[in-house]
Amino acid sequence: MRSFEHGYLLEQLISQEMLMMVRTIGEYRGRQSLYQEQSPEVLETLRRVAMVQSVESSNRIEGVTVAADRLEAIVARKTTPKGRSELEVAGYRDVLADIHANANRMVTGPDLLLSFHGQMYARTPDKGGRWKEKDNAILEVGPNGQQFIRFRPVSALATPEFIKRLCMLYHQATDRREAEPLLLIASFIFDFECIHPFWDGNGRIGRLLTLMLLYQAGYEVGRYISLERIVEESKETYYEVLLKSSHGWHEAKHDLRPWWNYFLGTLIAAYREFEERVGTITTAKGAKREMVQQAVKRLPDRFRIAELQRVCPGVSYPTLKRALEDLKRQKKVRCLRKGRDAQWERIGSWSG
Repeated sequence: MRSFEHGYLLEQLISQEMLMMVRTIGEYRGRQSLYQEQSPEVLETLRRVAMVQSVESSNRIEGVTVAADRLEAIVARKTTPKGRSELEVAGYRDVLADIHANANRMVTGPDLLLSFHGQMYARTPDKGGRWKEKDNAILEVGPNGQQFIRFRPVSALATPEFIKRLCMLYHQATDRREAEPLLLIASFIFDFECIHPFWDGNGRIGRLLTLMLLYQAGYEVGRYISLERIVEESKETYYEVLLKSSHGWHEAKHDLRPWWNYFLGTLIAAYREFEERVGTITTAKGAKREMVQQAVKRLPDRFRIAELQRVCPGVSYPTLKRALEDLKRQKKVRCLRKGRDAQWERIGSWSG
């Protein structure tokens, strides 16, 4: 709550670059409804893929992984989750689906946060839905393998009151329109992570809250492009800016701007990818092949089919092969090795 107390965030200096980022996101938001009206079939395909990627990436950031062939079935509710990791993934899926369907009816407060956490861990032996009972610390492993404290969050005893006050101050700032909504959302998520109210799952709950608050503010790109995947792809920067902005947080002497810049940057990256995909995919029939082409652009120059399958959940193996053959005919990729462990190489840079 430190960012909201005594108007602290209102005193942060904002650069011209940051103003331009906010303006750019606003322009993207203005065009968002046009795509939603014109390309419903394509958006449904993007939504299904983003759902799988969001569940996978947000959990994998925290070291919770599930085999690719099991992940899609769990997200689609076509199989029963087994083992701790799959149970946690299924719980995350449940909260994410609830947010997608009901975000505008949700009210940010302690009860909602506890509900999200309880739902995420509902299938595991360690039931969630309660604040941490012991003080915790955010640790980092050094080059020599030794752990050291990266940040010491709020104590367990003070956590309930800190969360209650954070939610109250956020609503006050939003109702009074004291600042740019995107910066208020970013600040709320940052303070939530600094409080670190749960024994586990704080990062995942923070990312779920991010989506919910963005949806409530009218920024819907997270439905179609996985923000969690973008965070995972920039994970080192994500942790660096959290650390940089957290210095002095307990004394309300921290600098929110590194976190704000990162937060806005992820949104711009998502909207840019969204428009690129919707702008190039003209029919639902060709949507999955186009997604494969976009995925090939993001993979290393040399990649295997298994890697392509991982970043294209929901796309069948035959469709992957056909898309690669199309790119091969266009002289954009070449096959280096055939068979079960087939390896491909992207040829130069290309935009198609």
